[in-house]
Parts: sequence; structure tokens; C-alpha cells
Amino acid sequence: MRPDDWHLTADVEDFLARAGEFLRSRPTPHTQTLTATEKLRRRRPEAQHGAEAPVFGRLERAGEVHATFYRLPSRGLAPTALTPEQADTLAAHLADLGHALPYVTADQSTASAFAEAWQRHTGATPTFRVRLHLYRLGTLTPPHPLPEGRGRVAGKEDHAQVVHWCHEFATAVDEVLPDSWADTRFADKHFTFWETPDDTPVSIAGSTSMIGGMVRVDPVYTPPHLRGRGYAAAVTTEVTRAALATGATDVVLFTDPDNPTSNALYQRLGYVLFTDWAVYDFSGAAAGRPRHPSDDDMSSPNRQLRV
Repeated sequence: MRPDDWHLTADVEDFLARAGEFLRSRPTPHTQTLTATEKLRRRRPEAQHGAEAPVFGRLERAGEVHATFYRLPSRGLAPTALTPEQADTLAAHLADLGHALPYVTADQSTASAFAEAWQRHTGATPTFRVRLHLYRLGTLTPPHPLPEGRGRVAGKEDHAQVVHWCHEFATAVDEVLPDSWADTRFADKHFTFWETPDDTPVSIAGSTSMIGGMVRVDPVYTPPHLRGRGYAAAVTTEVTRAALATGATDVVLFTDPDNPTSNALYQRLGYVLFTDWAVYDFSGAAAGRPRHPSDDDMSSPNRQLRV
């Protein structure tokens, strides 16, 4: 494999024109790349990154794409699945081009292989930061009985409540959000409440727009004093049903492996563990490290907590 098999561009439209079919062919493992590039595609080009440009890459041989990556300014590397040989070739190529990576985020085997390759080619020491579970819906199994109440799609009149609970969620998972709501990773998501019979919201779930048949559920949050009553399961069921109703073939979500409550809940609803995800930080690049793994910077998945 040659370094020139990797084709780099700063143009998201060009990247998607050439690699979009590959990304849509496996929407679950490509969930982060699909949502990140779609978010970039919808932005005004002049407002995307200021003076800096993102970098997108595809591994192509004989006209066939085998892997991709993307990297936003001052952020880490987010590749799709790579073999150890592919990871080594990419690491060598990026090192030769002078890239300084603060971290890599990918499925566990890819992240590990790239971290080792990056150390070989740059001397940077990788430090394991976090592991996540990526789940994909099998057969939806709604809880029985559901708690009293109903699901309701959040409207414009609910904006203040949505913002308030997203900030509470972020605080709970040690994530610092930008000052502007429009710059947060939540701003372009769709939200649903679970409400009690007296129309009081008691839980919230968000989801991405469908891309390539994939919808990702994120976040799910219930205030601490309302937990343990089945509200999170109910609202997650609502957003999952809505995704399926739109024609989604892959409904996915991330969880923290160390949170047995959320993992058990999603498994009861029919979500099946697909793969493990990992983030490795690299020494000497702390300035670019995000404060919490999230797709606020669209380069590493968030933890699905606080249900």
C-alpha cells in the first residue's frame, strides 16, 4: 500500500461525492462521519472554520474507496475502520505532511492500531482516554407497562426547556458547551419530551436527522429527582419509533460502559452492542484536546448518560 493511495481534500462536497457511497454502505460504524460531514455540508462555507480548513481523506485503489478519515482544525483524527497496515500508511503520510494530532477517535481496534502507528512515526506517546459502546437497534421492545403520560415532539415554544436540559446533561458528563447555542452539537438535533398526564415534561431525548438510513439517538436525559420511574425508557422508545417511521434502517446510540443503568435500559429496548469505540490522546498536543468526547467538535462520540 502506498501513501499516495490516500487522497486528501479540504472540500466536504468533493469528499462526499467520492466517498459518500462508501460511508452510506455501512451507516452504523460510519455514524460519526455521516453526521459530521452532513453538518459541515449544511453550513455556509465562509462560516465553517474561519481561516482554517478541515481535512478529509479517502483511501482509494482502482477506483474503490476502502476507508476514510476527517479532521477539523485543532481537533483529532476520526478514521473509519482501518487494518494495521492501513493505519500505518496513514500515520506515516500525515506525519510526513506535518500534521500534529491531539487525539484519535475510532472503533477500538482502529484507534489502537493508529495510536501505535502514530507513536512509531512521530514519537508521540498515546494515552488511552475513554472507551464507549456503540449500539444498534435490533428489534424494538417497548417497556411494558409504559409510565403514565405521552411523548411529545418539542416545538419552538420549548426551546428554553430544551436548552436548559441539554446544559444539565452536558454538566453531568463533564462537557463544556460553547457560549452560543447555535455552536453546540445539540442545536441541529430533534427533541422529544416524555410528559406526565398533566403535561409536565419529565424526560428528553434527542436524535439526528436521518442520513444514509441512519439515525443516532443523543442525548437522553432525565433530571435526577425524576429518575427510576421509566421515563427515559419511554422517551427513548418514542424517538426510536419515530426514526423507524421515517424509514431508518440503522438506529444507533453510544453509551458509557461504566454506566450499567443506561446499558441495561437500552438492551431491554432491543439495542444490541455493535462495537467498542475508543479515544487515545497524544502527548505534546494538549492544547487541541476537547474537554469531553463529544460531537460538538464532531470528532469523537459523546457518552450516553443520565437516563
